[in-house]
Amino acid sequence: MNQDERLDKLLRGFCEDSLDYKNLNVEKEERRDVLRALMNLRMPGPLPEKLLQLQDDFLREEAMEKGIITPEQIPSVKEQYGVSGGLAERISVWQGDITRLAADAIVNAANSGMLGCFVPCHRCIDNAIHSAAGVQLRQACYEIMEKKRELYGADYEEPTGAAEITPAYNLPANYVIHTVGPIVYGSLSPSLEQDLGNCYRSCLKCASAYNIKSLAFCCISTGEFHFPNERAAEIAVKTVVSYLEGHAELEKIIFNVYKDCDLAIYQSVIGQEL
Repeated sequence: MNQDERLDKLLRGFCEDSLDYKNLNVEKEERRDVLRALMNLRMPGPLPEKLLQLQDDFLREEAMEKGIITPEQIPSVKEQYGVSGGLAERISVWQGDITRLAADAIVNAANSGMLGCFVPCHRCIDNAIHSAAGVQLRQACYEIMEKKRELYGADYEEPTGAAEITPAYNLPANYVIHTVGPIVYGSLSPSLEQDLGNCYRSCLKCASAYNIKSLAFCCISTGEFHFPNERAAEIAVKTVVSYLEGHAELEKIIFNVYKDCDLAIYQSVIGQEL
């Protein structure tokens, strides 16, 4: 079965999975976006086994088509920018789609509900990661949150600065570490800066606990949460450098950026911090 046939079967299966979309008509050129939208909207819960396997086959083939990038293919900042310092060989900056990275773990900028983004085809990193991982990722996050609600009450939300780890399912990575970054509504404050630093520290501690050797960070909180990009990069690099000095088990940290402006910012900040 080729990808085109899988896509048709997946659309029919996801539409039948939810009675709300049972009679949905989809133009051929819109099929992939519609499938992603259906995945985004779907509440946690098991899929029929055959449909789940079809989803897995489709997403894994799609990952191969996009091109998988291993940590070994990404040069260190020492190699790429000539940055000196003892940690320069363990830090990289890479511009691209984080869902292509076959790192031991990638970091997801989650929201306090921890179930991923429910806005169809939204351009946030949370949506991209859940869409590429498959519906199992939302289910795994749901199970984590259900256990916490049993302990802390039905209104429990994941606190800012904490981190949780799940399998990565159909992503090339092995794990996803989810962290809730601070939301900047007005001016930046020391408290918000501390919260962002806690996000990075929590993810690093989680990586150490799970014997993760390579970890890729997205630009936590700089998108929909409006944290200023340059200050966020300064906090990210400073926190990571401080942690790596006492933790040899983490062999490679990748700062993943998507926008040209963030690439330039990280190049500059790393040159100052290392």
